[in-house]
Amino acid sequence: MFTGIVTDVGEVTSVSGDSDLRFVISTGFDLKTVDIGASIACGGVCLTVVEKTTDSFSVDVSQETLRVTGLGAWKKGSQINLERSLKLGDELGGHIVTGHVDCLGQITKFDDIGQSIRMDISIPADFRHLIAPKGSVCVDGASLTVNTVEDTEDKTQFSINLIPHTQAVTSFSNSKVGDAVNIEFDILARYVARLQDKG
Repeated sequence: MFTGIVTDVGEVTSVSGDSDLRFVISTGFDLKTVDIGASIACGGVCLTVVEKTTDSFSVDVSQETLRVTGLGAWKKGSQINLERSLKLGDELGGHIVTGHVDCLGQITKFDDIGQSIRMDISIPADFRHLIAPKGSVCVDGASLTVNTVEDTEDKTQFSINLIPHTQAVTSFSNSKVGDAVNIEFDILARYVARLQDKG
């Protein structure tokens, strides 16, 4: 379980494998306090630490995870939002995040608004019922507040504001229009939608 509060921006230093992939990610985390088998949210995806050094850890990613997330685009040098899993008693600063990606979104626009940046993201229309203005959404592992939502027949577009702090402590400073992003909707929205489906 996570909060969507990015605590480090790691960098992919190695990619290996043919079908399943192994990524080595450098980090500023104190890895002496991270056990083999621990979960770390990497770009919003809950992954298991399988090896570690003093300044990097390795994760194995299955074909299924590659199919439903944007991790297949990671390469050496990719910047990754990182968050360690919650411990009992930790402050819940963002919102409850599971690290299970619901869909891929695509960045469609950036606009400067004062010192903030408005980032627009489109998602498939099938997921429009899971997002609402002033609600929470996890984008590449960062808990963000939805500003606006616009629906068309085949897609939904929502906007979020990246304040200067968020720009400084996440990988979004390297993002560009056209990039795919991992989207996890608020878990409460998912359960409410499920209850409504059951009528």
